[in-house]
Amino acid sequence: MAPGAMSRGTDRNRSLSEAQPVAYWLDDPGRPHPEPALTTAETCDLLVVGGGYSGLWTALLAKERDPRRDVVLVEGREVGWAASGRNGGFCAASLTHGQANGLSRWPREIHKLEELGARNLDEIERAVARYSLDCDFERTGEIDVATEPYQATELRRWYGELRDKGLAEGVEFLDAEAVRAQVDSPTFRAGLYDRRGVAMVNPARLAWGLKRACRELGVRVYEHTPALTLKPHGDAMAVTTPYGRVRARKVALGTNVFPNLVRRLRAYTVPVYDYALMTEPLSADQLASIGWRNRQGLGDSANQFHYFRLSADNRVLWGGYDAVYPYGGRVRAEYDDRPQTYARLADHFFTCFPQLEGVRFTHAWGGAIDTCSRFSAFFGTAHRGKVAYAAGYTGLGVGATRFGADVMLDLLAGERTERTALEMVRTKPLPFPPEPFAWTGIALTKWSLARADARDGRRNLWLRAMDRLGLGFDS
Repeated sequence: MAPGAMSRGTDRNRSLSEAQPVAYWLDDPGRPHPEPALTTAETCDLLVVGGGYSGLWTALLAKERDPRRDVVLVEGREVGWAASGRNGGFCAASLTHGQANGLSRWPREIHKLEELGARNLDEIERAVARYSLDCDFERTGEIDVATEPYQATELRRWYGELRDKGLAEGVEFLDAEAVRAQVDSPTFRAGLYDRRGVAMVNPARLAWGLKRACRELGVRVYEHTPALTLKPHGDAMAVTTPYGRVRARKVALGTNVFPNLVRRLRAYTVPVYDYALMTEPLSADQLASIGWRNRQGLGDSANQFHYFRLSADNRVLWGGYDAVYPYGGRVRAEYDDRPQTYARLADHFFTCFPQLEGVRFTHAWGGAIDTCSRFSAFFGTAHRGKVAYAAGYTGLGVGATRFGADVMLDLLAGERTERTALEMVRTKPLPFPPEPFAWTGIALTKWSLARADARDGRRNLWLRAMDRLGLGFDS
């Protein structure tokens, strides 16, 4: 160990001494009271299961399409308490978990997918204004930064490929000097700046604002109402809850990482736990020391990547790197807190921004992401078209869930639209194998990705085989 390394580690761990193990976004005095649980038998035209973004957008868009439609939404705990209130607050236009993933899987559709994604983000921005959603929405863009020489070379090559394919509109390559003029870190060697394709948002307030908008349009919202079973009931569907039941002509499932009510879909997603830290508010001098004037989101280019951004009150959210899959794929509250990951993230934070040594973290938290083997959402119907589902957003669902809501409503209506005609919508990823094969394969993939990061990005035989099969593991 190098001289001083022990003391640096101790000082950096001390930065976590007062961090509360709760998601910063949810630790808000403006958090709304939950709606009462369902305790009766209800009937409706459309039942939406899940009170995260997927369910909230579905309920809202259903009422916008037909204000007379009778819509009920049930949520197992409280609206926005899970992934929708714990994420980094990046609202991206991409529907495919980035252009590289989309281009590799749907090259013939990539321009249409990019167009639909840009339109979807514009519609989110308009909805924020239309419903006066108090969620700190900022269309500041995002910089993908290189922290190693090989990553800088790859970013430049990728930018050239995007230009050749007509996909570089609004994207700018930044060399080391240019990227550090935007945000100053001694680790930054290059960057790709997407100026319009990403917005920053307070994710919990977005969810709470969507709940308010849904209720104002007449959606009946029940919280602390988990959906237990889904079965046909005559020409409709019936969902039972602990104290009641809902009979609905159509059902939209937005449960994502939680066990799907259509059991055959459960093998298509696994939970991956992601973790984040939030600093105390930076002073004007601290903010000036890193030059972060334009408030962009940032993410680095490694396989084990970090994402980071400023909050409205100039705190730095720093998350990512570890992606933890629990054996058996169970979602449990005890996995939300992982001190060893917090210590690693804190060390990485001060390596990136040594100017901020001495800054304290106030919040440290984790949560589960619904990951599928193609890294982007899949869609479909069950029970002869009476049930629709969308799942597998793999950590990029803040924006894409609105598109998924439109897809579910199209499918329930039996309509062929530009969305339902997409190969991306008509096909599904490969399912994950049962245990112990899932855990073993994911562990081997994580080890291989870390090894690639340490070997200038060179992918081993396992990763190359997974690439050829279109399989992977990400968060």
